[in-house]
Amino acid sequence: MQLRITPRDAYNEQSIRRYVAREQGWDERTITCVRTLKRSIDARQRDIYVNLSVRVFINEQPPVEEFTPVEYHDVSDRPQVIVVGAGPGGLFAALRLIELGLRPIVVERGKNVRDRKKDLARIRPEQRVDPESNYSFGEGGAGAYSDGKLYTRSKKRGNGEKILRVFCQHGASPSILSDAHPHIGTDKLPRVIENMRETILRCGGEVHFETRMSRLLIQNSKFKIQNEATPSVPSASSECSVVGITTADGREFHGPVILATGHSARDVYRWLYDNGITLEAKGLAVGVRLEHPAELIDRIQYHNKRGRGDYLPAAEYSMVQQVDGRGVYSFCMCPGGFVVPAASGPEQIVVNGMSPSNRNGRWSNSGMVVEVRVEDIAQIQNQKFKIQNAEGEEFSSPLRGGQEGAVLCMMRYQEELERTCWQQGNMRQTAPAQRMADFVNNRLSYDLPDSSYAPGLISSPLHFWLPEPIRHRLQEAFKTWGRQKHGFLTNEATVIGVETRTSSPVRIVRKPETLQHISLPGLFPCGEGAGYAGGIVSAGVDGERCAEAVAEYLKK
Repeated sequence: MQLRITPRDAYNEQSIRRYVAREQGWDERTITCVRTLKRSIDARQRDIYVNLSVRVFINEQPPVEEFTPVEYHDVSDRPQVIVVGAGPGGLFAALRLIELGLRPIVVERGKNVRDRKKDLARIRPEQRVDPESNYSFGEGGAGAYSDGKLYTRSKKRGNGEKILRVFCQHGASPSILSDAHPHIGTDKLPRVIENMRETILRCGGEVHFETRMSRLLIQNSKFKIQNEATPSVPSASSECSVVGITTADGREFHGPVILATGHSARDVYRWLYDNGITLEAKGLAVGVRLEHPAELIDRIQYHNKRGRGDYLPAAEYSMVQQVDGRGVYSFCMCPGGFVVPAASGPEQIVVNGMSPSNRNGRWSNSGMVVEVRVEDIAQIQNQKFKIQNAEGEEFSSPLRGGQEGAVLCMMRYQEELERTCWQQGNMRQTAPAQRMADFVNNRLSYDLPDSSYAPGLISSPLHFWLPEPIRHRLQEAFKTWGRQKHGFLTNEATVIGVETRTSSPVRIVRKPETLQHISLPGLFPCGEGAGYAGGIVSAGVDGERCAEAVAEYLKK
């Protein structure tokens, strides 16, 4: 049954049941259950409606389960597969391997999801980041403590619905199966991740934390190193294959390797490059994190001075604009959420956003990013950015090249922006920030609004030190969105630098038909870090596909 009803009528199952009985002329007592199949909010007009697809049960009990759970059996004595990384790509690869009768050995450089949380809490008082346990590294990957949104536009690569069902099987609310923009929440996702780990262990798999891969084991000494002069395919013989990994503490794990290290494992990219494993630079998007008072976004999006009222959730928005031939768009919008320090090493400031399941915080934030293509870097390869530090002193920051050539140029671009941001933040985790209208009008902000960013903000002229193509396009997009949504362009909002980890800056090239590396059998680049996903669900889908590809590889 399709319904288009007011937020009050759609507030909970009881109110929906009452509405259905009234509209259909049924006795409400005969309705035993109303199960929501799909739910979305239509806030395009002044009158807000909720679109529902529901299944009504009359004088009968609904099935206990809202989904069919996956069966996982013991694989203790089955062939083993090495999964490097316990983010969504690695975890779903491991679970799918169990389904296929293979034994996953998961190796994770960071800590388990609970111990990892303690390291995140120390960032604020210590003003430093643990390079092995942070918002990027550790069980659950970058998604565990950066919101847990499960919305994806990708429909062509696999079964996203199954990913949601597996999450529900491990403790997520069944509402993610029906919501148009499903969201678990950073307060609830850690327990779901722990349950996934328990399934892996119960079925005979292994999970090793604080175990960093140092290199791949390649079964042929003739494998030659690729250099910049021959950037196409390494000169490996047909006998070369990956047969396992070595870890930083000297242990070896043997088997085909699913490499799901995430988009921040720069040491992995450098090792791959130095050892001739084919990579290519990949476009990404960089910019800032924009934070508004949540009440203001509610008023704008719901066209109501009262904001969300009693029956609506914290409002979301999605912005897209073309400026000078490049896309500018909102990314990872967190209604009722907060901004977090997402650096993964020293001399970096990176910001990201997250929100709890109830999304009831004082602020709403979103990444505001500009598309950067590989060809854009060529014109700034030798450009020196003029930087002004907190004391007003100017200096130049060249985009360093070294021996890594064009392949890692996007990664170096990220690194330079993050280091510049760290310098602007007084070489601590205090993030440089500017009021939104001041940024657009090239004015220094003499004070800043309250913010959810726990390590603190410092006023900084982002309009001066951000690269001109990024600054200009953000300013023009902000002006356009300010005209479209009255009140959006305001000095009540804060622009916080910098948002750079939107995706991987590198693609680890693989064959489309087998998902193996283009020249190394036994290596399966996986997920967001390999350049084949963009978010929790798509990374999970790619993890499952890689597991299936490994199973085919072992059959042969």
